[in-house]
Amino acid sequence: MAHLRHDPSSTQKGKISYDAGIVDGIVALAIKEVDGVTLLDAKNKGVKLAFEKDGIVADISVKVDYGYNVASLAFRIQQSIKHNVESMTKFKVDKINVHIQDVDFPDNLA
Repeated sequence: MAHLRHDPSSTQKGKISYDAGIVDGIVALAIKEVDGVTLLDAKNKGVKLAFEKDGIVADISVKVDYGYNVASLAFRIQQSIKHNVESMTKFKVDKINVHIQDVDFPDNLA
């Protein structure tokens, strides 16, 4: 479990804690924003996160739709995850490894 304590101003009391499951959900939503990509493995959502000293290291496993440029999709996934995690939490993202596990072909090509 990851925790981050933040005091937004000296007059407010309390803390903000982020559970690792919250970050998992933010990553999954960020991937859904990218057209042509499906997150693998519904059980663990294809997301593995490690909370390191320099920031979060994410390993993402996805399936891409036929006809999309794979390198472009991987880059857009990285951008979306980094933007969403860093704007919704106080965590920094160090590295995002995108693993393309499969290509989803239309029925008329299979």
